[in-house]
Amino acid sequence: MPEVEINIGGRSFQVACQTGEEHFLQSAAKLLNNEAMVLSEQIGRMPETRMLLMAGLMLADKTAGLEEELRKMDEQSRAMKYEIETLKAAPAERVEVAVIPDAVTDSFAEIAARAEALAARLEGDAA
Repeated sequence: MPEVEINIGGRSFQVACQTGEEHFLQSAAKLLNNEAMVLSEQIGRMPETRMLLMAGLMLADKTAGLEEELRKMDEQSRAMKYEIETLKAAPAERVEVAVIPDAVTDSFAEIAARAEALAARLEGDAA
């Protein structure tokens, strides 16, 4: 089991971890150190147990906020998936386009021809 030296709040600690987990331990230590440095800047030097407790609580608070945000996004995701599945299952909206029967079209053509003939005859009578 390898031992890794981590630095938190300007203090060094030797911590054991599983083989291959060193990178994760260093990442976690960096997060804790960032919080400890904020405390150190705001409050100044304090006993390491208090510093570690406060830094841990700050991280826990951030984690709780992120978990709540994740929960809300998970709910939104489920609602959207449900809506998508509902829309997929619904029949497609049907759009009907009126079809004019050939008899009506023929009747309009005949009326137009008669109107043109009448107009031509009136023009001839007027001239």
